[in-house]
Amino acid sequence: MTSVITLLTDYGLEDGYVAACHGVIAGIAPEARVIDVCHAIPSGDVRRGAAILAQTIPYLPKGVHIGAVDPGTGHARRAVAIEAGGRVFIGPDNGLLSWAVHASGGAEAAYEISNEEYFLRPVSPTFHGRDIYSAVAGRLVRGLKPDDLGPERPITRLVSLPEPTSVVREGAVEGEVVSVDRYGNTQLSITASHLEALGARVGDTLGVWLGRRQLTLPYRETYAAVPPGELVAFADSAGLIAIAVNSGDAAQRLGLPPGAHVRISPSISKS
Repeated sequence: MTSVITLLTDYGLEDGYVAACHGVIAGIAPEARVIDVCHAIPSGDVRRGAAILAQTIPYLPKGVHIGAVDPGTGHARRAVAIEAGGRVFIGPDNGLLSWAVHASGGAEAAYEISNEEYFLRPVSPTFHGRDIYSAVAGRLVRGLKPDDLGPERPITRLVSLPEPTSVVREGAVEGEVVSVDRYGNTQLSITASHLEALGARVGDTLGVWLGRRQLTLPYRETYAAVPPGELVAFADSAGLIAIAVNSGDAAQRLGLPPGAHVRISPSISKS
């Protein structure tokens, strides 16, 4: 196990919550390197947290990866440690970790985190990120084995979020909004490869259907390829198609929340 611990939470940076997690880790494993993935996940937005962690994990060192986005904190939600691809993911069993685990090659073993010997005492019922996840992560990088944390949990019983859907049919590709970033860019489950397979190339014009609304959008390399205030479709750093407004908020303008259905054709004449 490498001495790298990553943190993804919805704690924000206005309070001392993130610092407290860092402090607990430093007190247990001062040699650990802590990487902050994101602390600006909208409160309780498990899907957004799952998307960011999954898209970031290929670029993170192997180590212990904490996910703390859980609207059910304080209830009977199980905390789990999941081994996948040489990594250990720890957090609530609410699907938050599922996409990153899949991106790491799939779960190899999972354990319920129930051995209180490794927790910070006393445990706050509303701050598991500090008292359980951070404390356990520090001990894991110091040599604690995941199977010491509690009983093994069947992989098939882990909570998984439904994977974002996409399907090609009738000369178009249908998908959904996976995530909306802080700029209002709407990331879709549709990939650049989907459009390429349909014959669409950067520089073309796309037909885009948002429910009953129909738009015509330029397909460009970046949002900066169109004038300020204009809509554009482009392939983002994850290889997924995003709809953006240069110097604006596409999600707000179009009313596109995560999960919204989108259909794209390389030519509106193919509808």
